[in-house]
Amino acid sequence: MTLLALLRHGETAWSAAGRIQGHADIPLSSGTKLILPEVCRGMRVVTSPLRRCVETAALIGAADAARELRIIEMDWGEWQGESLTALRERLGEEMRANEARGLDFRPPGGESPRLVLARLKPWLKDLAQAGEPTLAVTHRGVIRALLAEATGWDMRGKPPARLDWSAVHLFSLDNEGAPRIERLNVK
Repeated sequence: MTLLALLRHGETAWSAAGRIQGHADIPLSSGTKLILPEVCRGMRVVTSPLRRCVETAALIGAADAARELRIIEMDWGEWQGESLTALRERLGEEMRANEARGLDFRPPGGESPRLVLARLKPWLKDLAQAGEPTLAVTHRGVIRALLAEATGWDMRGKPPARLDWSAVHLFSLDNEGAPRIERLNVK
């Protein structure tokens, strides 16, 4: 089993405003501070190539962390920069029907959680085969997709666990890269 820790990037102006960031390369808000839990000490660090993750990696002492394209945020296509509240108000039933698709929810011109999982699975297998405990600085969409894979949640209805986006989430990977929850919301 290989240990994988996931940390969502720090706060940005867009996340504070409830705007969907997707692939937008938004910087961290000034004054962002992070403290890693002890369990992450000594782990190899990789980061999404988006600025908010690279800056978060630097804040935790890993300015030279390898960039990993496969852990970039879900592509929100035409809805990038919008808020879910505004989309729900504007699109009404169309949005409700799309959200009810769970893993197959897909913004116009964007990516579904199922597609996020399709790009994550080879990365997870690579990690498992390397066998090195790894901390990944990534995004909400990636962490939710991994939670879905680990629990069998189809992303319909409430998630099986409430995630603290300022905490680290620990998973173990079997030899094929299949994730299992070790501990969530570790601070």
